Amino acid sequence: MLGLFSKKANTLLGIDISSTSVKLLELSRSGSRYKVEAYAVEPLPANAVVEKNIAELEGVGQALSRVLAKAKTSVRSVSVAVAGSAVITKTVEMEAGLSDDELENQLKLEADQYIPYPLEEVAIDFEVQGISPRNPDRVEVLLAACRKENVEVREAALVLAGLTAKVVDVEAYALERAYELLVEQLGGAHDELTVAVVDIGATMTTLSVLHNGRTIYTREQLFGGRQLTEEIQRRYGLSVDEAGLAKKQGGLPDDYESEVLQPFKDALVQQVSRSLQFFFAAGQYNDVDYILLAGGTASIPDLDRLIQQKIGTQTLVANPFADMALSGKVNAGALASDAPALMIACGLAMRSFD
Repeated sequence: MLGLFSKKANTLLGIDISSTSVKLLELSRSGSRYKVEAYAVEPLPANAVVEKNIAELEGVGQALSRVLAKAKTSVRSVSVAVAGSAVITKTVEMEAGLSDDELENQLKLEADQYIPYPLEEVAIDFEVQGISPRNPDRVEVLLAACRKENVEVREAALVLAGLTAKVVDVEAYALERAYELLVEQLGGAHDELTVAVVDIGATMTTLSVLHNGRTIYTREQLFGGRQLTEEIQRRYGLSVDEAGLAKKQGGLPDDYESEVLQPFKDALVQQVSRSLQFFFAAGQYNDVDYILLAGGTASIPDLDRLIQQKIGTQTLVANPFADMALSGKVNAGALASDAPALMIACGLAMRSFD
């Protein structure tokens, strides 16, 4: 071992708890190059997580224990995220030159103006964004607030698996961080691109539009890969698990492509198109430079081509690991097929290097 990718004591596992699975990723870095040290994905019991809220602590804790064993990692400190819909964010102007402690006290005094919950029920965080463009004596501060129970239930699930949450992030910011890795693949100057990231999960499809690498718009829709699984179940009389497996590995009857998969893909294209129309209607943009597909459903063959054809915007499947080195215990083929679903886990694992 050259010790090139030194394992710092502050390595964090990025763990993304979605509605159907737990995804774990461990990264190391040498210079500007990342390396995937470990990764694993473990399915969750049905309804253990409902619309991004943990409903069954035990079930999630057990899945976390299994995903840890699968990944064969010794790291026990974790970066997790809460869903954007659970977080209120607000940019406020504060006096420049205050220390972090002073800022925090000041924000706590003023926070009840911005937050519709009792303050004792809320976890608050903030980040100074820079000098206010309107007044050089003031700074813009991003305030993020989330119900404590959303954070605490995640921490409790991790504790069941012997893990400690060191960072609780917001999914949208984790996505932004992973997006930085994709900008180079798009071959454009970072600061000029407007990119739509469509994250197609099992039950939710989230459109995030990033301009200059910052999220300027998000919209969630109840639509996802589970609809395809349910249609396979219904049509071919399979159990949920059998349908999920068949969807991934094939072996379904000949009419599957034309009768089940194609209508689902068409419905998905329509959802993407409609989400973009909402975005265009909302303001100053009537076009995006690229569409990036993320989430487990993004790896459906030819989906990118179909969307590009119908919408007319260059469409790519997100792979944040395209330029990364891989450790010997990481299966490159499996990682490549899971890559679009690992965007949030990747952004969370990148918190190790802040």
